[in-house]
This record gives sequence, C-alpha cells and structure tokens, in this order.
Amino acid sequence: MTEPDEQAALSQAIAGDREAFGLLYERYVARIYNYVYYRTGNSHDAEDLTARVFYRAMHHIRQYQDRGLPVSAWLYRIAHNLVANWHRDRGRRTEIPLDDALPFSIPIEHPESMLLQSEERERLLHAARRLPAERQQLLILKFVEHFSNAEIGQIMGRTEGAVKSLYHRTLMALRDDLVTLVADDEPEEKQPSHQAELRQGKEKP
Repeated sequence: MTEPDEQAALSQAIAGDREAFGLLYERYVARIYNYVYYRTGNSHDAEDLTARVFYRAMHHIRQYQDRGLPVSAWLYRIAHNLVANWHRDRGRRTEIPLDDALPFSIPIEHPESMLLQSEERERLLHAARRLPAERQQLLILKFVEHFSNAEIGQIMGRTEGAVKSLYHRTLMALRDDLVTLVADDEPEEKQPSHQAELRQGKEKP
C-alpha cells in the first residue's frame, strides 16, 4: 500500500468503511504483533493484546485526528498503553526478547561511536537486556520500526526533547556496559595491571 493509498484508506475508515480499516489492519497487524511480543515476551498475550489494539482502533477511528504523523504512530500509541496496563496489572517487568529485534549495525554518533561487528552480538544483547524496559522499548521503536523522535514521543507520551535525552542516555549506558563487558572478556595479560590485580583480589577466598 502506497502512502496515497494509505491516506485514502484512512479517510474511508474514518468515514466508517470497515473494508478500508481492514486494509490498515493487514498492513500493520504483523508489526504491532511483533512490538507487543517484544514487550510481553509471550505469544499468547501478544495475540490477545494485538487483537485488542485493533478493536480499540476500529472503535475510535472516527475520533482520529491527523497531527502530521503516520497512522502507525497512533496504533503503536494504543499498543503502548495496553502493554503498560498489562504490565501494571501483573506487577512485574518482563524483559524484552531483543534477540531478533535489535539490529547490530546501530549508527551511533559521537560520543557513543563504537564499531559493532558480528562477534559483538552477544555483548550488545547482554548490555541491552540490562536496560530498563522503557529504554529497550526506545531501541525497538528507533532501530526496528525506524520511527522519528517525534513519533516515538507520541507513542511513549513524551516530548520530542525528552525522547532525545532518553536516547542519548540509553546509548551512553550501552557504551559504558559494552566497554565493561569487553574488558571483562579480555585475558588478564591483556588488561592493565591494576585491572588484573582487582580481579585477582576478588578471586581470593
């Protein structure tokens, strides 16, 4: 579906055309499901919540307001709210399974610049899993869905400036964690003498 076709389908769906809404559903159902799955960690709840996302979207489509952002941002916002309620009801934070979600050639800018090669995949995943759920969510929206900061802000209920700040802090945290993981994986003879001494001291009974 091209952009003009999507806009036409959206206009028709707002006017009450169920078939036009079905076109939007077909275009975005897989992406919404993947996002919800990454946020919940299991297929059963992901399927249920995805169905609820589109049921709610269809129910409120006539109130949709075009704010210059793609309709997908509106759908992700609904998904974000439903997933937040899901986590709150269960009183737990579920780790996002980033293995298939997070790409491994992130264009990180200075001062976060790091060359991420394929052999660093596990280090990156390990560092990403240690981040708070909100920051993992930001990585998914930024690097998997390729949303702009403005679109992410609408989805997460933050200002564009707040998203930029969170993005910067997230990359800084990843950088610091990756540096630590790389240092931990190096043989002691390749580490600075003070690091080796600290490690030896920790190993003493």
